[in-house]
Amino acid sequence: MAMVPLYKYERYKNLAEEKEKKIKELQENVAAVNFTPSSKHGKMLMAKCRTLQEENEEIGAMASEGKIHELGMKIAVLKTQNNELRNQFDGLYKHMDGLTNDVERSNEMVSILQEELEAKDVELARLKEMLSQKEATEDDAVVEEREEAANDMNASSDPQPIKAES
Repeated sequence: MAMVPLYKYERYKNLAEEKEKKIKELQENVAAVNFTPSSKHGKMLMAKCRTLQEENEEIGAMASEGKIHELGMKIAVLKTQNNELRNQFDGLYKHMDGLTNDVERSNEMVSILQEELEAKDVELARLKEMLSQKEATEDDAVVEEREEAANDMNASSDPQPIKAES
């Protein structure tokens, strides 16, 4: 018996494995080409496909139910938040409306008070003018009185002619 070297044995073994893989692949290709729903292999594959499809539908239904429930919960929370924000906005709007009315009333009051102040300023200026005229008249009268008094004093201090009695 001739001895086959080890490296050749391994090489033949690898070649045999490759050929077996190739044969299996070709057999699968032939089975796929010969596949019919009525063949035994085809019936098994069709049954497996139906089972997988049903499982997928169940999983999808469970997932969508969970997601639908989750989304429903999120929608409920968002609706609540929306209502709260709307109520807060309405409250702020009413408050701003009240503040606007207060500001308008304040502006009207400021306008009225400003007109009254201007009228008082005009009256004050008129009264000051009257006072200065009165003071000027009084000053003139005082000056005239002093002049008259001075004239009277001068007249009484002038030597008066003495009349001789005859």
